[in-house]
Amino acid sequence: MTRRSGTSRSFLIDTNAAIALIAHDQSLGRLLEEATETFVSVITLGEMYFGAEKSGRVAHNRQRVIDLARAIAVLTLDHDSASEFGKIKQYLQTRGHPIPDHDVWIAALARQHSLVVVTRDAHFKEVDNLLLATW
Repeated sequence: MTRRSGTSRSFLIDTNAAIALIAHDQSLGRLLEEATETFVSVITLGEMYFGAEKSGRVAHNRQRVIDLARAIAVLTLDHDSASEFGKIKQYLQTRGHPIPDHDVWIAALARQHSLVVVTRDAHFKEVDNLLLATW
């Protein structure tokens, strides 16, 4: 696990982690066992619903997203999330290291709630004061 600040043991899984979770990735499962709480963002669910809609097994994959959302607490966006998004996006733009907006939203939620982002996307390292874990 990459620790960048703080001592949070509450995790926010990003999209690649959510996909690995529903695929029953054992190494991810072991990492998540260390968490006191695990969350998924509404942003990640949206990305997963998009993946389901463009797949060859729409109904099956949509149900997998529904099951995930029932099993893990879902974080939604609010005014504080939007403020954090603006700060992060401006910082990244100023440094010349933009990352996808969906991931900026995930980072904003993680910073807002002091959560560790569980991801395999290296570009999250561009965000200051963000806790990261990989599996």
